[in-house]
Amino acid sequence: MHGRVLIIAGSDSGGGAGIQADIKTVTALGAFAATAITAVTVQNTLGVTGIHPVPVATVTAQIRAVLSDIGADAIKTGMLASGELIDTVFSLLKREAPNVPLIVDPVMVAKGGASLIDKDSIHAMKARLLTRATLITPNLPEAEALTGRKIATVEAMRAAMKALLELGAKSALLKGGHLPGDAVVDIYAGPDGTQEWSDTRIDTRHTHGTGCTLASAIATGFAQGLNAVDSIARARAYVRRAMETAPGLGAGHGPLNHAHTVRPFTEE
Repeated sequence: MHGRVLIIAGSDSGGGAGIQADIKTVTALGAFAATAITAVTVQNTLGVTGIHPVPVATVTAQIRAVLSDIGADAIKTGMLASGELIDTVFSLLKREAPNVPLIVDPVMVAKGGASLIDKDSIHAMKARLLTRATLITPNLPEAEALTGRKIATVEAMRAAMKALLELGAKSALLKGGHLPGDAVVDIYAGPDGTQEWSDTRIDTRHTHGTGCTLASAIATGFAQGLNAVDSIARARAYVRRAMETAPGLGAGHGPLNHAHTVRPFTEE
């Protein structure tokens, strides 16, 4: 396997998002996934019914254990449910992995609408973690919470990019899937310029874990030496195919087919 990705995020008992989606994605794209679990959630395709944070000291110990032995070529953060945890992760990564690319997926709300972060955590993320990020990957509600501005059109997305970068991240990918219409537009901005992608919307309820999956796929690209634009382009194509071939599980927002890159086992 090529590339080592450390994922710092919450567990999803339904297997469609969080750490479970992250591990599947990194593996499917040919890299090695290591993890530091920040919370155990009780959820399925219908929603989140419980969140149980892992003690901050235990999260710290997991990160140190991985970095001191296996190492990491890229780090991805997902669900960080408290300001204390965000501050601790920021300080630890700044001290012990200062040059490792950090992809921050600012997870705030679950697909079913459950809040996964409080106001103190949003403040800590803006003041601390985003300033260390190589790339942030907010969707529109997350970008609105981070910038304090309404983003209701593609033009507003373009205008919001400057405000996102002013939070301190080196680059940003703003995901436009929440806008109405037949096209889904994502916008990237960073030191190497800007890039826009537009794809025809897939009419499906199987969208659980798309944000986690995209961010982990991008982190895998960074770990494998791809630049930001190429990492994003490959990740978007991977997620799109995973949606198109979703297994159709559950009665709500169903999971993706993370294994579509893997050759199926067949008898000789």
